[in-house]
Amino acid sequence: MTSFAILIKSHLPDRDYAARLLDSIHRYNIESIPVFVVVPPEDVASFDSLAAGVATVLSESELSEHLVTEPVAGFSAGYINQEIVKLSFWELGLAENYLCMDSDAEFIRPFTASDFMADANTPFTFLTEDADLQVEPGYFADTWQTRAASLAKIRDEIGYQGLWPLTVHGHAVFSAKALRSFRDDFLFPRGWDYANALAISPYEPSWYNAWVLHAQPIEVVRREPIVKTFHTPTQHLEYVLRGVSEEDVARGFVAVVVNSNYSRGEGVVPLTETPHMALASYVSGPELVRAMGYRIRHLMTTGEPPSRRVRRSLGRLALSVPGLRRFVDTGQPKA
Repeated sequence: MTSFAILIKSHLPDRDYAARLLDSIHRYNIESIPVFVVVPPEDVASFDSLAAGVATVLSESELSEHLVTEPVAGFSAGYINQEIVKLSFWELGLAENYLCMDSDAEFIRPFTASDFMADANTPFTFLTEDADLQVEPGYFADTWQTRAASLAKIRDEIGYQGLWPLTVHGHAVFSAKALRSFRDDFLFPRGWDYANALAISPYEPSWYNAWVLHAQPIEVVRREPIVKTFHTPTQHLEYVLRGVSEEDVARGFVAVVVNSNYSRGEGVVPLTETPHMALASYVSGPELVRAMGYRIRHLMTTGEPPSRRVRRSLGRLALSVPGLRRFVDTGQPKA
């Protein structure tokens, strides 16, 4: 059993995302941290070739005793099973601690176990209050309120009485010791399996964090999340408009997630490219003018020739704004 590993839960529809993630691990896993990819049994052969030399591919059937075959609380069996795999992976005895990753993540700089582990035996507990997401009107209306209500159910079931919500959306490091305690001291006395808990609230990192904060089966060494997640197109668009590069983000984060929930229609979208729908759907004409006005003023203060910087920035936007492509290419407005 290794002290620390990386767990990726994926399936065939996310193969292109997983390919990018595995490529980034190949580039930046400078300590050769063990990596495991868990997929449905019918996808193993496809992922074996993809992960060769980078990761070990396992069938989720190895955890079949916990998996479901029917929807749970309105969520598909596949969705619930990927959460169950993350919660139960420790039972395979492969890692004492493991970082749970989704396919749409990508490492952007070299990483070591010390990014995720406080010491050889204690993982960081990644926690945030997500105040910035509560501020965003669209996210608050569409996601925050229902998520907060669901997380409150976890708090109440666990009996935790501290600050809440205080958790992460994903990319948590799970401790086998903490999860054993969760199973033996919380689930089993109720006659529950992992699916019973997820039927109440389908947020597996928050079940883990609430239990760790409440029961403290391990020492809680708190750290802010070091995986930057773009939850909405507007968050992603803001970075592009401001010219934030991958190198800039790497100063504060080890990996990024361009959430496939909103970007899937555009394919595998990199950090520096805005999904085409973002401008058309989320930025009105006046807002675009104000945003570009700020961007141009910013560019005029840099060392690179302003015309080149402005042209490059407009090029990033061109495919999303009718007539702008022609203006960027020819200097003439659309006829």
